[in-house]
Amino acid sequence: MDFLQNTFLGNTLEHWLIALAWAVGGIIVARILYKVVGSIARKLTAKTRSNLDDLIVDKLEEPLVLALTIIALRSAYAQLSFGESVDDFVDTSITVAYALNITWGVARLVDATIMNFFVPFTLRSESSMMDQFAPILRKGLRGGIWVLGIILALNNAGYDVGALLAGVGIGGLALAMAAKDFVSNMFGGITVFVDQPFKAGDRIQIAGYDGTIEEIGLRSTRLRTLAGRIVIIPNFKFTDSFLENVTNEPSRKVSCTLGLTYDTTPEQVEEAIGILKDIITERSDALEQEPTIWFDSFGDFSLNVKMVYYIKKEGHWAYSPNEVNLEILKRFNAAGLDFAFPTQTLLTPDVSVR
Repeated sequence: MDFLQNTFLGNTLEHWLIALAWAVGGIIVARILYKVVGSIARKLTAKTRSNLDDLIVDKLEEPLVLALTIIALRSAYAQLSFGESVDDFVDTSITVAYALNITWGVARLVDATIMNFFVPFTLRSESSMMDQFAPILRKGLRGGIWVLGIILALNNAGYDVGALLAGVGIGGLALAMAAKDFVSNMFGGITVFVDQPFKAGDRIQIAGYDGTIEEIGLRSTRLRTLAGRIVIIPNFKFTDSFLENVTNEPSRKVSCTLGLTYDTTPEQVEEAIGILKDIITERSDALEQEPTIWFDSFGDFSLNVKMVYYIKKEGHWAYSPNEVNLEILKRFNAAGLDFAFPTQTLLTPDVSVR
């Protein structure tokens, strides 16, 4: 087989075929091990009482397959020769790939541990702080693991990490200016976590937005508006803006003015005030008792009765006023109380028309 001795890019065809066999064979073996060994391992761990071994098998399967694939590709390249400079570059790349793969496995394992052990603990806890701390801890640890993994990868690849950091320090001022908003958001997130002006599920009003908090992160917070849209608010907004926590309000004030026609008698005005008090009193489940109702003023075209009442937390901010208003309309109509509306009187030399 003399044709196998033909060269291509400095390597014989025979060496190219051996390298291809290493690469393809290694990938196939990795996939087989993933299917067979993974299935056997899951069956064995299913027999134990602890969930920890199931977690380890589930989260380390993919990184182990990737590690075998990297080994196969490294063995394939070992069959070829492209010169010292290329060999050094490939060795460095393989080293970085190993380090990043290990980092990926550790990050997956830590993330799954938090989700399977710490998060259920926070759900059982009565403290809302624990509920907010879980996602922050998860993201913080994941980010820290990846930063540490990249530093170790560069260090193992032969790079002087200290010199790289010193080089970054030369442009530190520009970096600080660029990272100003990021740092502000981080401190804003810490402030939200410590002061707890709100928690996930609370309805708040800030910077013209009104909605429910869905997720609190280190850099930003997700708010779902009453229209159903998601708004991402940088956390620094919560430290330099006025914020209203609607959920924490003990009750919600509702104020309305009812205009009666000028032919309404004093007795009918008193009757109207009594009807309004009865309507509020009958809804003790959703409304605070003892509303404030009074004959307020003589308007341009109406006798104005003012009413102020409060919706409890248990009452709905929209449905409760809707029920009150419908009941007012029904009872006023039944009592013969007429609502006023703007009127004009046109005078001519001969006749008055209303």
